[in-house]
Amino acid sequence: MDIHWAALGGVFGVSLGITLLTVVLFSLGVAALPRGDGAGHGVAHGGEHSRGAHRTATATAVLCFGACLAVAVYGLTLIIGG
Repeated sequence: MDIHWAALGGVFGVSLGITLLTVVLFSLGVAALPRGDGAGHGVAHGGEHSRGAHRTATATAVLCFGACLAVAVYGLTLIIGG
């Protein structure tokens, strides 16, 4: 039995990279989630939080979570073979 170490290292490197990318994307999505319903974001909370910023934060969170879902689905298709 022979182990092809270069291939094993390559698989390990790609797996580690994709895992880190997915964790960072998920973390960015959680951080981008707007807090609450947008009411009460005035001067008492450190400044004005406009409706456009709320929409941008929501869109960023949705894109990050969508990318995480795409990575998970792609991984499942590789495992299942479909």
